[in-house]
Amino acid sequence: MIKRAHIRQFLAVVDAGSFTQAALRIRVTQPALSAGVAELEKLTGAPLFIRNRRQIRLTEAGGRFLPIARDLERGFKAADDFGRDSDRSVTELKFGVIRSAPAELLQAIIAALRPGFAIEIIENSDSELRAALGSGRINMALVPLRTGEQGAHVVPLYDEPLAMFIAADHPLAGRIAVGPEELAAETMIARRSCEFLGATSRFFTRHGVRPRFALRSESDERCLRMVAAGIGITTAPVSLAIDGIVPLKVTGYDFRRELGLIVDPAWASLPDVDPRLAHARDTVRAIAADWRRTRVDAAA
Repeated sequence: MIKRAHIRQFLAVVDAGSFTQAALRIRVTQPALSAGVAELEKLTGAPLFIRNRRQIRLTEAGGRFLPIARDLERGFKAADDFGRDSDRSVTELKFGVIRSAPAELLQAIIAALRPGFAIEIIENSDSELRAALGSGRINMALVPLRTGEQGAHVVPLYDEPLAMFIAADHPLAGRIAVGPEELAAETMIARRSCEFLGATSRFFTRHGVRPRFALRSESDERCLRMVAAGIGITTAPVSLAIDGIVPLKVTGYDFRRELGLIVDPAWASLPDVDPRLAHARDTVRAIAADWRRTRVDAAA
């Protein structure tokens, strides 16, 4: 017989993406978790996970079982809450976000969503977040939209150009534009969170620019602060600008990104989610419009 412990263990592995992290999350030993999942697979008559050294993925059977497991867990939670004094049930929202999303914008979006949901934020790369959406590990993600990406589950927010940022007292400050070759002697700072890091490297390599690096960091704030300190230059979306740095137009460097929300359609259609999400969606769009006007249009 399938027990609630089996469902909790299965969902923990799905949400954590590994047996080690799942065991920590639900406070059991990893051998106990592995044994529980193996027992569930025996009861369902099919392997639910593809296990390898790099990652854990759902099998086709696991993907079919996932919505059943989530429905069962919601039922168990509803039974736990039955009869308790509560004006409304709490709906969980696992919200994924890329590392380069502006913190102020994320703050405003989460504040708009918080009245309707109990929120857990998961930070990762675009590709990892999309994989998590596809497997049901997260419900919504703030990511760069791809060309032509649209549909009822996609909420475009705003688009913006990338610019090369230099210190406000840099000798090139005040120039309307420079050729990429003029930056050959500059020291660079690499924003590891940048979605265009590889494309930027290829752009400068094509123009014979192979710079020295003063810093490579996942932290956008740290990178931009070091630009303001004058130890190097970097490229970033214009909305990330801070005091002490100015954008510099580089001829031919024309990358843009469009940020948007992608929502898991199955989760969004749930009766306890749909009305709350519909109300929050309009607020988020208004937040994005204000962000575009005050941070993107003003900087571009």
